[in-house]
Amino acid sequence: MQYGYWMPVFGGWLRNVENENMQASWDYVKKLAIRSEELGYDLALIAELNLNDIKGAKADSLDAWSTTAALAAVTQRIELMVAVRPTFHNPALLAKQAANIDHISNGRLSLNVVSSWWKDEAEKYGVQFEQHDDRYARTAEWLTVLDNVWKQDHFSFDGKYYKVKDNVLHPKPVSRPRPRIYAGGESEAAKDLISATCDGYVMHGDSPEVIARRIADVSERREKKGLPRMKFGVAAYSIIRNSPTELKKELERITNVQEGSPGYHNYRQWLSGTQLEQQVSLEEYSVSNRGLRSGLTGSPQQVLDRIGAFERAGVDFFLLQCSPQLEEMERFSEAVIGTTAAVS
Repeated sequence: MQYGYWMPVFGGWLRNVENENMQASWDYVKKLAIRSEELGYDLALIAELNLNDIKGAKADSLDAWSTTAALAAVTQRIELMVAVRPTFHNPALLAKQAANIDHISNGRLSLNVVSSWWKDEAEKYGVQFEQHDDRYARTAEWLTVLDNVWKQDHFSFDGKYYKVKDNVLHPKPVSRPRPRIYAGGESEAAKDLISATCDGYVMHGDSPEVIARRIADVSERREKKGLPRMKFGVAAYSIIRNSPTELKKELERITNVQEGSPGYHNYRQWLSGTQLEQQVSLEEYSVSNRGLRSGLTGSPQQVLDRIGAFERAGVDFFLLQCSPQLEEMERFSEAVIGTTAAVS
């Protein structure tokens, strides 16, 4: 099992706690990334939103791509999984940027391709906002261009959304045959596209039983296309405490829902902009990416047992959130990563 985490580019993950002591700043994410390698973490996901989804649109949020380039220069081992939304990036130009960062990191860059869901953000930044299935049709073309300009020269493409003529891109990425591409989504359009074009499938938090069904579904689609096995990752919010009383207290702190807070302003817009298999309650929305559903909460042994259930379901890695991030990642490393490393 590999352990990754979400880089707190929004200054935290709780929509009802204003200050989580984890600033949306270069100094904090640099410190966290360097420390995470010492703690045994394997990868970091750098999310891409130009507005702050967690703390409200007027709060600080770091740019994903310039942050990733800087992190590539100050880390040595962790995989840097940077989110990218096709509606915000020309694929050939993005391929050039990504290849450069891949060289800076010596082959540690990967991409998490995500569908845009936030209509207000797109409009504020002058980007066309398209309906769900149209976004995936665009993404299919986008991935075709990206993959081919990384792999060959003199590539041309004439599609509905993108046109490239006789492209030449040098230097090519360090990673061969290309940087790893991840994506997530629960709609039919998403799962068909991901199983055909990506190397990994990342999922919102859920129980091991639900995750096992999703893995089986995407794996079957993958096998029918004659493609090798993908990597599977799950989002999870981690809380390790030594007693039920301590756990209950922390859960109450982070799910004390305040509907009028800035972070809840776009709750309905988020629901309308996605196609999920299950509805998300307002309380679950208090932390992002349905992380509490994964159930990595409780004593160290309870969390280890839960991780074992995910591993049996076919999960390869977790993308963890916690608050405050540095302190809780240290706690998780001591209780879980160090224990599993010792066993292996």
